[in-house]
Amino acid sequence: MVEGAVHCFTSASLAYADRAVVLAQTLRRHHPDWVLWLCLVDRPPAGFTVKPIERAFDHVLPVDSLAIPDVGTWLFGHEVVEACTAVKGAMLLHILGEGAERVLYLDPDIAVFAPLNAAVEHLSKSDIVLTPHLLEPETSASAVLDHEIGALKHGIYNLGFVGVSGSAEGRRFAHWWADRLYDHCIDDIPAGLFTDQRWCDHVPVFFPGSYILRDPGYNVASWNLGRRPLEIAQDGTVRAAGVPLRFFHFTKFSAVGRAMLERHASSGSALDELMAWYANALAQNAPEGLPSDWWAFGRYADGQPIPRDQRRRWRRDALLRARIPDPFAMTGAGFAALANTPG
Repeated sequence: MVEGAVHCFTSASLAYADRAVVLAQTLRRHHPDWVLWLCLVDRPPAGFTVKPIERAFDHVLPVDSLAIPDVGTWLFGHEVVEACTAVKGAMLLHILGEGAERVLYLDPDIAVFAPLNAAVEHLSKSDIVLTPHLLEPETSASAVLDHEIGALKHGIYNLGFVGVSGSAEGRRFAHWWADRLYDHCIDDIPAGLFTDQRWCDHVPVFFPGSYILRDPGYNVASWNLGRRPLEIAQDGTVRAAGVPLRFFHFTKFSAVGRAMLERHASSGSALDELMAWYANALAQNAPEGLPSDWWAFGRYADGQPIPRDQRRRWRRDALLRARIPDPFAMTGAGFAALANTPG
């Protein structure tokens, strides 16, 4: 452990390995002295090498190594995005337990374009640093529906970024967050939950030493681009709303998220150029030999995908959990039969 070093971590499955490596590469460019961690919420298939991932990060920690009780069966109750967010509290506790004084989390689908010094500096006087989805009110009815109401559903703060100090209050937050994510990190907006994010709506009240970072260059994404227009200077510097772009959040870039970004892009625009750069960076770091639908915790022993409703049934039914000590060892039909058998 390097005394005083900044530690930065992300969490991902192997399907996001290309994104995680691009994140690490862009972080290294601006912060070569930071200690980079990846929590790998996956296991590689036979013949697949994780060497490119290990070269990008200082530490790659398998999810099985975290202090999560009954981690195998706990993972069965989560879909892949839920699992990759649910581990964030436990991973934060692990790094703080190693003696880190300042820890940042960044989502794997983020790319860094300028130093993040302000976020680190705020951790010298604050316990927690958060970035809101939005910094100012929207001006059109459609944007209110998409973004302001969207933030009410998904959380005021985007937990693609969070900074935590090693102070007593920072550690208290880490324990609280890890506890909540262990039991309640699911995507169920009607029930008031969206993975890890909605919990942090409580943070400014529960943890008075928190700080809300209102720099428009941080956490730029499809949900705030309308108020943070991009421009690229002749020297290649990217700006958002007139200030340096610190990091861009390419959320769900391969599907819905890319379509949302393209609504703001025009041919030859700064956003169009940024998207082309990111697509090329992902292509250069695409994992070789990984099945397109791979997630080690995504299927039963017979290869059948685990349906969402069976994961939900597992979470809420203590009797079913007692009858099936290892649900991943079941066949899909076997699980369904036991789930539908009284008693």
